[in-house]
Amino acid sequence: MSGAEEAGGGGPAAGPAGAVPSGVGVGAGPGAAAGPAAAALGEAAGPGLPDEAGLAGARQLQEAAGDPDAPPKKRLRAAEAAEAAAAAVAAGSGKLEERLYSVLCCTVCLDLPKASVYQCTNGHLMCAGCFIHLLADARLKEEQATCPNCRCEISKSLCCRNLAVEKAVSELPSECGFCLRQFPRSLLERHQKEECQDRVTQCKYKRIGCPWHGPFHELTVHEAACAHPTKTGNELMEILDEMDQSHRKEMQLYNSIFSLLSFEKIGYTEVQFRPYRTDDFITRLYYETPRFTVLNQTWVLKARVNDSERNPNLSCKRTLSFQLLLKSKVTAPLECSFLLLKGPYDDVRISPVIYHFVFTNESNETDYVPLPIIDSVECNKLLAAKNINLRLFLFQIQK
Repeated sequence: MSGAEEAGGGGPAAGPAGAVPSGVGVGAGPGAAAGPAAAALGEAAGPGLPDEAGLAGARQLQEAAGDPDAPPKKRLRAAEAAEAAAAAVAAGSGKLEERLYSVLCCTVCLDLPKASVYQCTNGHLMCAGCFIHLLADARLKEEQATCPNCRCEISKSLCCRNLAVEKAVSELPSECGFCLRQFPRSLLERHQKEECQDRVTQCKYKRIGCPWHGPFHELTVHEAACAHPTKTGNELMEILDEMDQSHRKEMQLYNSIFSLLSFEKIGYTEVQFRPYRTDDFITRLYYETPRFTVLNQTWVLKARVNDSERNPNLSCKRTLSFQLLLKSKVTAPLECSFLLLKGPYDDVRISPVIYHFVFTNESNETDYVPLPIIDSVECNKLLAAKNINLRLFLFQIQK
């Protein structure tokens, strides 16, 4: 056997170079299998999307690996090269996804938007939460809100939603936090709530005290062995008493509202809080409504942020409080109950809370009481708006 045959990997079976499928190396050394893999890597990692040449090379390698007439060594090398080429193609598409993540992410939080996407006049993207937060911060600091990238002015009238980006983001793959599988972002929420077998769930007997939490695929086994359905009547009565206590306050609120609705003198009106600044050296934001008439009396509402702390823009937790002022003169004490609810054209979530106060000529304004909004996100929505529109209900208590 000649030296050329030894280098060729075992005699005539290696054949001339032209007989080997395109992209398959013929050397016997370790570098021979790396040759087509490197070529496939170079083809697939180019512009990000695997091109036709890279896919064709991978197919040829797979055909060579499955050729029954080829020598065993050649089939083994072709199989290894095909695996490397497939990995290179996958790596190329992965790099494209990474680049899309960096292009479509929010310019403020640098994360992919989960809902609406807004853009400034120069096209820079902001998720809905960051956009509202920027507008609220600007209102608190008495500044014009600007894009963090190009510093152009932003507002609800100047910025618009980018539906193309929203659709593109919804199709990007995202990993399920339970089973670690990849799904389009538009389908991920449904998968995690309804379909994932590893999602965390609770026992159906949790209402009678079962504390079990575990993956969904173990739920049937647990419920079959759960001891809580066999509790005695006395044990169940203790659990029901605790549940009744948690619902008692809620029922008390609704009963109070129903009793107020039976009063003779009831009034309500739409109120609009407008932003103003104090005359202090360090000005503070506050809100005030124009005068309005309810129950034949003239009233004004005022509101402030975080109880007028010095720099509410530096706080992540934001609250609003308000007070009701009687502007007209009364001949006798005026006892009233009042509450604020969301207006007909706003989507802010407010929990109803009833407040009571006796108005006189000497005591004509209530203390500041909390506006019962759900959380700081809802507060930012109100601060980002040009005005705050709510609905006031007043009930006059007659003895």
